[in-house]
Amino acid sequence: MKQKRLFFLILWLLILVPGPITVLKITPIARLTFEDVPLLLNFLLRIAGLLAFSMLFVQLILGAFMTRFTQKLGGWAFKFHVTHGAFLYSLILAHPILFVLFNFKAKGVLDPFYVFTQFCVICSERQEIWYTFGRISFWLISMAVLAAILRKESWWRVHWRKFHLLNYVAFFLVAIHAWFSGTDVWVSPFVLVYWLSVGGVSATVIYKLYPFAKKYFRSSTS
Repeated sequence: MKQKRLFFLILWLLILVPGPITVLKITPIARLTFEDVPLLLNFLLRIAGLLAFSMLFVQLILGAFMTRFTQKLGGWAFKFHVTHGAFLYSLILAHPILFVLFNFKAKGVLDPFYVFTQFCVICSERQEIWYTFGRISFWLISMAVLAAILRKESWWRVHWRKFHLLNYVAFFLVAIHAWFSGTDVWVSPFVLVYWLSVGGVSATVIYKLYPFAKKYFRSSTS
């Protein structure tokens, strides 16, 4: 059991490490100084974003196959899932907060409403639609987290899993947001984690939906 947990943790680290490595590859730490606060904030928000993306992938896979992970790793797997989720949401929250601070230091504009709530469908700039995807995903994940926290309450006990499915929608919105909002995800080694994550979550969704689709087509042809 201990060897399996160690193997899992090593694999987990291999998924997480490419994010910081990629950011350091593009922005070497030697360039970072407390005199250039905007660059430092940009560096931190990018690391938070890439780590959050990688951790969201792990969190979705763990949640989707929790029974199997528990059989292989014991009750430790669920405890890891809960703790991992708390750290993940901290990064998800830190990413836009750092963006608020970055805009303040770089442009002299302190506008959290722009970062968190300024949605658009027909946007003045193409970049804004990708930011909108990020904003939507933030609130979807926040709803899913709230549902998980309240899952022991009577109504939420029945419906919390439905809200938890919002994480899958949020993941694909985050993937689009990440791909078009910057260049970090295009760079090795993180680009490998990016496509592994997109492919892994896509395959998981197909795997989970297949029994329902099969049942639907059987009933529609009978």
